[in-house]
Amino acid sequence: MVHGHTANAGGDFLGYDVTFLDNRVTGDETWLHHCTPGTKQDSMTWKHPFSPVTKKFKVMRSAKKIMGTVFWDSRGVLLFETLQREETINAVRYCQTLDKLREAIRRKHPRQLTNRVILQHDNATPHIARVTQGWLEKYGWEILPHPPHSPDLAPSDYHLFVPLKRELAGKRFDDDEELVDHVRKWLQNLDGSFFQEGIYSMVRRWQKYVHRLGCYVEK
Repeated sequence: MVHGHTANAGGDFLGYDVTFLDNRVTGDETWLHHCTPGTKQDSMTWKHPFSPVTKKFKVMRSAKKIMGTVFWDSRGVLLFETLQREETINAVRYCQTLDKLREAIRRKHPRQLTNRVILQHDNATPHIARVTQGWLEKYGWEILPHPPHSPDLAPSDYHLFVPLKRELAGKRFDDDEELVDHVRKWLQNLDGSFFQEGIYSMVRRWQKYVHRLGCYVEK
């Protein structure tokens, strides 16, 4: 079953139960750069009033980058993968990722496949393509509708990728393998409560969204 209206999703959240939240799987893609500039706070160091003035060089974000995809739920990361440089995300490629995700759920939470899988992803073209819709219907996965241009309702955007970018800020990686290994270890070291907080925070955000008739949710 594939839901068709955002209002339905809002109603689900307003009348949520723990099972509904724990059956939710969310995911998204993000660019991972070999070199990410540090924040202004990173460069703030204590100096003696008479210390000589030092020049600061502007560090540009590296053009070398790879696309990373992360799927997770309230218990942790289910799938992390990256695209080869020559690959692009289309519907066929996305369904291959969903195959891997389904296998990951089968290994980690086998009962969920027989009960209910509620997938939340945005409205990117590969996600809403006919091929993808056919895959979702084949396995009986439900889709939690995502309002267009609403990163405030996408847990990966506001809860996972923000601290990930902060983790990568100021670091430089020599190759894709080193970068991917660092991100993978960072994801593995996140506490379980981090993921539960990200999923459960959707209740409050959907409440604000519904009450404000779709206005942007402030942090």
